[in-house]
Amino acid sequence: MMARVDFYILEQAKDTERLTFTCRLADKAVKQGLNVHVHSESSAQAQQLDKLMWTFRQDSFVPHVLAENKTDQPNPVVIGHQQPDKYEADVLINLTAEVPAWYIGFERVAEIVDSSEQARESGRARFRWYREQGCEPQTHKIG
Repeated sequence: MMARVDFYILEQAKDTERLTFTCRLADKAVKQGLNVHVHSESSAQAQQLDKLMWTFRQDSFVPHVLAENKTDQPNPVVIGHQQPDKYEADVLINLTAEVPAWYIGFERVAEIVDSSEQARESGRARFRWYREQGCEPQTHKIG
């Protein structure tokens, strides 16, 4: 079965906006009973998201763990910058400029694209790539 792919196009070019939206999206998925794997660009970005999951909203708490600290206990959100050992999540949130080759292990893929020219270009390339694979990505403009 082909993954459902959604592109979220942000009006802002700030990385903080992109990471805050990632937290909101992960929170929404968890509330729908879904498990999420956030694929970050780096260990530093994963650490930044780890902190932001606690603070992005005044009442925010999204149960999560960094991939390197993962145990056998189930966690609704896992944040990492490498390919996961097992695909225990329903949703992949991709924050990298490339489509991970292992995206096929997920039911849904979320691509978050900010308004910087570099992000838009790599987002367009990923959009085309998914279409070439037979996916029909959906686009959502986020103001």
